[in-house]
Amino acid sequence: MWMSVSYSVERATPASRIAMPAAFVLLAVLVAAPFFAGRAEMRLMVEVFYYLALAQMWSLLAGYGGLVSVGQQAFVGIGAYMLFTLAIFLGIQPVLAVVLAGVLTALVAVPTAFVAFRLRGAYFAIGTWVIAEVYRLGFAQVTALGGGSGMSLPVGILKTIGRDRAAIDSIIYWVALAIVVASILMVYLLLSSRWGLAMRAIRDSEPASESLGVHNYWTKFLVYVATAGMTGMIGAFIFLQKLRISPDAAFSVNDWTALVIFIVVIGGIGSIEGPIIGVIVYFILREIASDWGAWYLILLGAIAVATMLKARTGLWGLIAERYDLQLFPVGRRLSMKSQ
Repeated sequence: MWMSVSYSVERATPASRIAMPAAFVLLAVLVAAPFFAGRAEMRLMVEVFYYLALAQMWSLLAGYGGLVSVGQQAFVGIGAYMLFTLAIFLGIQPVLAVVLAGVLTALVAVPTAFVAFRLRGAYFAIGTWVIAEVYRLGFAQVTALGGGSGMSLPVGILKTIGRDRAAIDSIIYWVALAIVVASILMVYLLLSSRWGLAMRAIRDSEPASESLGVHNYWTKFLVYVATAGMTGMIGAFIFLQKLRISPDAAFSVNDWTALVIFIVVIGGIGSIEGPIIGVIVYFILREIASDWGAWYLILLGAIAVATMLKARTGLWGLIAERYDLQLFPVGRRLSMKSQ
C-alpha cells in the first residue's frame, strides 16, 4: 500500500499559534492598566517598555545586522534634544514631537552611517562610542538648549498632553506601550521580509551572501538608519517623561547602551523573545539588589559574563533549543503530512 506525502511551507509554529491570542489578551490588559493600576506601577511599566524597545533595536542591529554598536546613546540623545527643540522653539505638540524626533534622528543617522561604516569589527564598536561622545560634546556647546547644564521642559508644554495629572500619566503610559509594540512589530515585519532574509544571510556569512546577490553595505545601512530612527523616538519619549535633559544624561553610555546590552545578552541576542526575557530578568534583579551599591553592578557583570560563557544564545536560546519554541517565527518551515 502506497502512502502519499504532501509538503507545505508554514511560518506559524504550535507555540506561536498559542502565543498570538495570548499576546492580544496581554495587550488588552496592558491597555486597560491606567484604569486599575497605581501611579507607581504605571511609571515602572513605562520604564520597562522603553528599555524593552531599546533592547529590541540593539538586538536587531547587532544580532541580525552584525553591527555591534556601543554608541546607540547617540541616537537616544539626539532624539531627546530634537523633542525639546520641536516642543519649545517650534511649539509642536509633545506627542507629535516624539514621532518627528524619530524621523529627524533617522536623517541625522544617514551621514553618521557613512562615517561609521568606514570602520570594521572592533573599530566600528569603538567608533560608534566616539561618535556618540562627539554628539554629546557638540550639544553641550549649544547655549539655547542649556549648554552643559541642560534645561527643563516648561510645565505649559506638558499640560498640552492632558487636562490633569491623571490624564497626562495615562497618555504617557499609552504612548510608551505604543512605542514598545511598534518596536516589536518593526523587528518582526523587517525580519519576515526579504530584508530579513538578507540580514540573516549576512550574519551567517558575508562573502556567501554577497555571492548570492545580497547588497551587504546597503542592507546594513538600512538597518542602521531604521534602528537609529526608532531609538531616537524612544529617546525623545524617555526625556518627555523625565521633563529635564542634559548632555550627560541624554548621551549616557551606562543608561542607554550598557544596560541594554546586558538585557540582550542575558535574554538572547538575535531574537524577539530574548530581549523580553532579558528585560524581565533585569528588572527583577534591580528590585532585589539595587540597594547593594557597587555589589549590584558586580552582580550584573558576573551574570553577564557567566551567561556569555555558559549560554551564548542567552536564556531564551536555552529554552528555545530545549523545547523547540518560537513565539515570533520569522522564517518558514517545511511541513510534511502523510495522506
